Amino acid sequence: FKNHHDAKRVLEVLGKRLERYGLTLHPDKTRFIDFRPKRPGGTHPDCKEPPFDFLGFTHTWGKSQKGKNVVRQTTAKSRLARSLVAINEWCRNNRHRSVRDQHSRLSAKLVGHYAYYGVTGNMRQLQRYSTQVARLWRKWLERRTRSKRLVWDRFNALLVRHPLPRPRIVHRYSTLSQALA
Repeated sequence: FKNHHDAKRVLEVLGKRLERYGLTLHPDKTRFIDFRPKRPGGTHPDCKEPPFDFLGFTHTWGKSQKGKNVVRQTTAKSRLARSLVAINEWCRNNRHRSVRDQHSRLSAKLVGHYAYYGVTGNMRQLQRYSTQVARLWRKWLERRTRSKRLVWDRFNALLVRHPLPRPRIVHRYSTLSQALA
């Protein structure tokens, strides 16, 4: 919207329109965000400033290699932590399965994660996720038996035989970045 007044008007109408279908806006999730790279005249008092989290990504402004303002999307910290908790639980509950079965399931989980979060500018978070998944897998493989420790050399040899998918950017650009640029 060009100004705060227009946005307020639409929000009022939107709430009424949703009520016709038995829907409501969540008060904690509905807010005004002044998402402009440069704020002439400053930010309106009712507006929050970036960054903000939406659909599992933290959105903020950055500069492209050509010096243009672009939207940067990185995995939200809360989503990264939640994904790692889920991987930890899965590894703990399935450590009795064969290494081949564990590898195939973890590979599928990693590929799915990369498919969603693999956007330009998010490689660091993808690498962090990949590293933590490998650490968690090693931790729970080591706890399968009391007799032998799974030292890193042995685990790295296992990763040579059963490599986990490497992090990769699946989406080379963001439609939000193009729409706002």
